[in-house]
Amino acid sequence: MRKLVFVFVLFSSFCFAQNSNNYKAVIVPLKFDFIRTNNQYRLCTMSKMNLNKAGFTVFYANEILPKEYSDRCELLYYDIVKENAFLATKFHVELKDCSNNLIYKSDSGYTKEKDTELAYSKALNAAFESIFKLNYKYEKMTVTTPAVALKNEVVPAIAPSTTNAAVQVEQTTAPELLYAQATPNGYQLVDASPKVVFKLYATSRPDLYIAVKGNNQGVFILKDKQWFFDYYVNEKLISEKVAVKF
Repeated sequence: MRKLVFVFVLFSSFCFAQNSNNYKAVIVPLKFDFIRTNNQYRLCTMSKMNLNKAGFTVFYANEILPKEYSDRCELLYYDIVKENAFLATKFHVELKDCSNNLIYKSDSGYTKEKDTELAYSKALNAAFESIFKLNYKYEKMTVTTPAVALKNEVVPAIAPSTTNAAVQVEQTTAPELLYAQATPNGYQLVDASPKVVFKLYATSRPDLYIAVKGNNQGVFILKDKQWFFDYYVNEKLISEKVAVKF
């Protein structure tokens, strides 16, 4: 069965957990679920300080962002999660993208300190130890072309064949029209909300993009003047028709 090998080779460079540094900044909220007031116990202040130390550009959620940070999908969104721990304080830190997908989860920070403010400080600082090890430095995302990724081997066109026929997604109604918004690396496709539905990354071909939709990764390809999202589920190739206005 033909595999989209080059897609997954390319996507290995996009995952933050694998040292992809493609997010411009982190947004820190003023309040977390487990505290009552803004910046209680100085958690927001400590978070921003530690994120800066880890190499990130950081803004509070109530700040007016500079124009170069206006694309919310080039930003990460920060949260502290308090875990259940008997007679102890245990935190981990999460960074999510604009679609609320988890991009990075830190190791847990743990302390048996009884004073709340001191315990929160110690647990948070401990959780950040794994973030410091990322050695984060923002780099504008670039996409290696399939030919380079495969050491100049010829990349076959991706299309249904008799040996590996794609399973067409059954659609009883016309697909919702999505709108393309240009990004530094391709496009993001949004619905009328607007909510980001797809992220497209340019390749060396104008009719082929690497695509991400939720937890599915595949290709966005033009076939017979119609765009399709092709991806694998349980070793089966799925082809989903997409209506998009560029």
